[in-house]
Amino acid sequence: MRIGLTTNYAGGFEATAAEIADLERAGLDIVFVPEAYSFDAVSALGFLAARTTRLQLASGILQLYTRTPSLTAMTAAGLDYVSGGRFVLGLGASGPQVVEGFHGVPYDAPLGRTREIIEICRQVWRREEVVHAGRYYQIPLPADQGTGLGKPLKLINHPVRERIPILLAALGPKNVELTAELAEGWQPIFFDPDKAERVWGESLAAGRAKRDPALGELDIYAGPALAIGDDVEPLLDWVKPMMALYIGGMGARTKNFYFELATRYGYGDAAARIQELYLSGEKTAAAAAVPTELVRAVSLIGPAGFVAERVAAFAAAGVTCLNVAPLGTDTAARVGLIEQLRSIIDA
Repeated sequence: MRIGLTTNYAGGFEATAAEIADLERAGLDIVFVPEAYSFDAVSALGFLAARTTRLQLASGILQLYTRTPSLTAMTAAGLDYVSGGRFVLGLGASGPQVVEGFHGVPYDAPLGRTREIIEICRQVWRREEVVHAGRYYQIPLPADQGTGLGKPLKLINHPVRERIPILLAALGPKNVELTAELAEGWQPIFFDPDKAERVWGESLAAGRAKRDPALGELDIYAGPALAIGDDVEPLLDWVKPMMALYIGGMGARTKNFYFELATRYGYGDAAARIQELYLSGEKTAAAAAVPTELVRAVSLIGPAGFVAERVAAFAAAGVTCLNVAPLGTDTAARVGLIEQLRSIIDA
């Protein structure tokens, strides 16, 4: 099982790169660079490519709506080139708050757009002339929609790889099915290994039944918070504000993917309470309403023996990478946690 983590949205490149280099030496295998509404992820990924040697570098995530499919493919090929073939293209729909609120782009048809973007990216990486007549993307643009001067083109450069791994961040049943069908990797949030089969098993099975064998097995990247020790129980409370943000505040009252996930886990009443408090501006109370047992289920927080048991549970649920959030207050503490987790996994 591999170990990954996600960099901070607001961190500076220099300090982040220095810490990532230390974490790479401690046993980290992959780092995800998010893209919300801070600096773009691509600049940071290029910077990290120059400061690391072994580590895989993943976008976590590039939003479907903010780049054309061809630009997404070009960007991935460029990052794969500067990193020597270490890039993983993480894609996701994000949500209306960011896509419409920050980018001013309509949030529509995430499933259809995802399928077409993947098709176009792989066409670009194979250096084929890009010809795509889809519902959401037409390349070249038809004459009646443009000047009529567009013609099929192919990528000038030769990519390091003609199939760069694609990872999709997905939660809903249809999105997860699409991921299991088309992508090399899946990144769920708040992954409870004991309930994963009940929540996602049917969707994963349906997608795998249509999967091209050439894609190999689906990699699953779970994202637990990490703290190891006999006195770390209070750190469960550190996770609650972030979970309250997602369950209560990421989306509208009637459309929130994370609220729906908590409900599918069996925490519908708690999710409703969290959302009510959060949308009323009572964020501290919303965090306090997050059930401790939910936090514990999706985290790796506890004594070394407990963490080892939970690592085994994640593995049994099909997780191939623990994309952890180490709850250390400084670089040395976070490096120590990655070293401890590496020892547990390798034992």
